[in-house]
Amino acid sequence: MATLLYNNLPALRPSRAINSVLNEMLRETLPTSQKQPSKAFVPQADVLESAQGFELHLLLPGVPKEAIKIDFQEGQLTVSGERKAPEASEEAPKFRRVESGYGTFSRTFRLPDTVDVTAIDAQLVDGVLRLVLPFDSKKVTKHQIEVR
Repeated sequence: MATLLYNNLPALRPSRAINSVLNEMLRETLPTSQKQPSKAFVPQADVLESAQGFELHLLLPGVPKEAIKIDFQEGQLTVSGERKAPEASEEAPKFRRVESGYGTFSRTFRLPDTVDVTAIDAQLVDGVLRLVLPFDSKKVTKHQIEVR
């Protein structure tokens, strides 16, 4: 026989389902839909590691390769650039809802000493910037010595 739970105190019984209450609370914390492009753009990044080194994937839809700058200084790799918003003109369609970001961006990643910064390769394909960060084969980070 199944157990039925019953709240015999109606004043303590919730009048709405807990899901609707949570949704309403969380909805108030979300930004309202914007009709103008935002000035902040932070590209999403994925970092992968293999036996050969690291791979860094940055999502940069609509950013031409000429607008991307990649610098390495003092152990930090910085990827910066700009994603321009579509031009607003009288004949152009009006924004009704904008969820993507536009504007300048900069992401900085601290690289370990094991990365060979002179061999870093960058490719932009289909809006994904792929940086290959190979390990420096001359640097030894771990070595086990056998006892004879």
